[in-house]
Amino acid sequence: MRRFSGDVTLADDLAQITFLRGWQDIRQLQSSGRFGAWLKRIAINVWLQYLRRNDPLRQADEHVDIDATHNDVTGVGMDLDQTLAALPGDVRLCIVLSYHVGMNHREIAEHTDLPLGTVKSHIRRGTKRLQALLSAYNVPPGEEEKK
Repeated sequence: MRRFSGDVTLADDLAQITFLRGWQDIRQLQSSGRFGAWLKRIAINVWLQYLRRNDPLRQADEHVDIDATHNDVTGVGMDLDQTLAALPGDVRLCIVLSYHVGMNHREIAEHTDLPLGTVKSHIRRGTKRLQALLSAYNVPPGEEEKK
């Protein structure tokens, strides 16, 4: 949840909601071997519900803030979680499920109810955006001063 949201407090709240829903719906679990996938699905649903309740204009502001922040921040002050938090919600979800959780594109599409092509484009565009935002880490020492 922390990689989805980029906010520790929000992630803790959403994780708590996830575990409460899991506790309430534990009788729906058909096989104890599928507990991890079942709980992961609940977590994804909680995250998607949170995104739907959010104001769409708030996410539009994130796009503007990304570029403004990128120009002012050096590679030293950035980390992966902050950069992930700068991505739009659906893109961040697909990136985290792919790289952090290890799901393939088809699994992500099934868990998020997004079309397979959308998942692929979110991952591709999100990865390129992350590379651009984190490119300051690749600058050799001393090269930063020459710019």
